[in-house]
Amino acid sequence: MKLIPNWKDVAYRAHSMWAFYASFACLLLPEAIYWLFEIDTNPRFWWFLGVALLIYGVIGRLKDQNIDRDKTHSPWVLGVIALGLVAAVAFQQIPVLAMSKAPTVAIIAPDVAVTPSSGASYDAAFLEVSVPLIGRWEGLRLDAYLDIVGVPTVCYGETKGVNMGDSYTKAQCDAMFSQEVLDYRDRLRPAFTSDTVANRLPLERDVAYTSLAYNVGVAGTGKSTAVRRLNQSNIAGGCEALGWWNKAGGRVVRGLVNRRAEETKLCMRGVV
Repeated sequence: MKLIPNWKDVAYRAHSMWAFYASFACLLLPEAIYWLFEIDTNPRFWWFLGVALLIYGVIGRLKDQNIDRDKTHSPWVLGVIALGLVAAVAFQQIPVLAMSKAPTVAIIAPDVAVTPSSGASYDAAFLEVSVPLIGRWEGLRLDAYLDIVGVPTVCYGETKGVNMGDSYTKAQCDAMFSQEVLDYRDRLRPAFTSDTVANRLPLERDVAYTSLAYNVGVAGTGKSTAVRRLNQSNIAGGCEALGWWNKAGGRVVRGLVNRRAEETKLCMRGVV
């Protein structure tokens, strides 16, 4: 391969080259942020930034045919500034953790299926399994933040009535979360037939479906293939369909893939 005579000038000072460098950084940063913080950033941001860099590169390509500017006006200065802005905006998308990341906890559901009921003992057992499961995936944030699709969120993924600037204590979040989990379970319950509730909805499967409802909404879950299959006595098919809800902002999100996998495993407990 033969390089052009002024390849160093082109590599260091061409606008189009710095557009390439910044585009490469845009490909790496979302992956780095995920592996370092286990957080998926907003895909729309990277799309708009990529388009802007493409436009910058096209314009720069037309301007950089004769590179004879002095160093004080070299594009690499603009490139460094652009990369700094990319990094700053990217890290602003990461919600500031109000406390250290919750440790990974194995969720152990009872080996013996428990028939759903409205009794206090069942509610207590249900919360003992559901709160650690859902809470770990939702994550605890004491101060309001914007989620991956730009919705104001606080505590364990609470969005109702939340505004940016709101703040809660951990005790308030825990109490609110427990009530919300039970509320989601009870609002989802009418989507199941009486036969399903009596025979195909043991505690662990009840938790799995409630976890999905808490994450994607009661209406969507109630009309889902996962619920329809369970009502048709297709337990394995219903549990499998839980895993289909793995997108946010129009794309598959790794965190949701992992969450759905855990919910599916819990749903399949006891299924041969």
